[in-house]
Amino acid sequence: METKTINDNVVTESKEFEFKGSVQNGFLMLFVNFALFVLFVVGLVFSIILIDDGNTLCGGLLLGGSGLLLIVDIIMWCGMMQLEPNEARATTWFGKYSGTFSRTGFYWINPFYGTKKVSLRARNLDAQPIKVNDKTGNPVMIGLVLVWKLKDTYKALFEVDSQTMASNPNTVGSDTKGLMNALENFVRVQSDAALRQVAGQYAYDDEDTKAGEPTLRSSAAEINQQLEEKLDERLALAGIEVVEARINYLAYAPEIAAVMLRRQQASAIITAREKIVEGAVSMVKMALDKLSSENIVDLDDDKKAAMVSNLLVVLCGDDAAQPVVNTGTLNH
Repeated sequence: METKTINDNVVTESKEFEFKGSVQNGFLMLFVNFALFVLFVVGLVFSIILIDDGNTLCGGLLLGGSGLLLIVDIIMWCGMMQLEPNEARATTWFGKYSGTFSRTGFYWINPFYGTKKVSLRARNLDAQPIKVNDKTGNPVMIGLVLVWKLKDTYKALFEVDSQTMASNPNTVGSDTKGLMNALENFVRVQSDAALRQVAGQYAYDDEDTKAGEPTLRSSAAEINQQLEEKLDERLALAGIEVVEARINYLAYAPEIAAVMLRRQQASAIITAREKIVEGAVSMVKMALDKLSSENIVDLDDDKKAAMVSNLLVVLCGDDAAQPVVNTGTLNH
């Protein structure tokens, strides 16, 4: 068995190959089967006539041949096979894998081949949010949406135990829906594991980590890419290809959500206050420079300190300031 190594992981090479057995046009074989049935009816009628005429030997032989013809016809009907776009059938010859038939249309193959029909169409999985501890230990709720499709029929059918994963094990092998539902259960379990692994490597936001480090909130593209890589590694065992995977839900767990909300509000208030103070200092400086440059009033250091204090109170206060009119002089 050939193997290859990718990122220190041993990956089994695909054993899937195209079906190389005899394949006939389905409509041609449909005509042949109807012809065989007509021959059976004709032989049955003539055998009855011969037996009624007393020719028991010839009538019996003809009757036996007609019965054998009917058995052959019934067996040949089992070889009819129809495939729509993005469907395939894995074939087995008495238990041995014989290739995957994926040609679209109506065909006939040897009815003694066993076939299992699978769908190669894209399927969607909207995983419910799960609780995960982020890098700093905070519990967060995180969910993902995944688009996947079957790529390797051999791995899907013969390298994972579809029977134990199916809700109704008796349908696997005879019903495409049962098999695909079993694979979807496999995808759901592996998606949960991959999501926990990736989410545990990052903090929820940049308040819990060093500046510049990626977080679950700010580095969506990087995290989605890593999530796809982890899912590809896990789902390759079942021959499944990940088309797209991305986080579609992210929030703090309910037990700490209120506390974290207050922390975010406090952080926002501090940021806003810093901006207000920065603007207020700039305005006070501009006012003092304007008064001095235009010789409007001559203020000593005490008066400047009092003016700065009053202006900062007015500019930084939450409530509207109540003006006080000074009718005296600046010298008092």
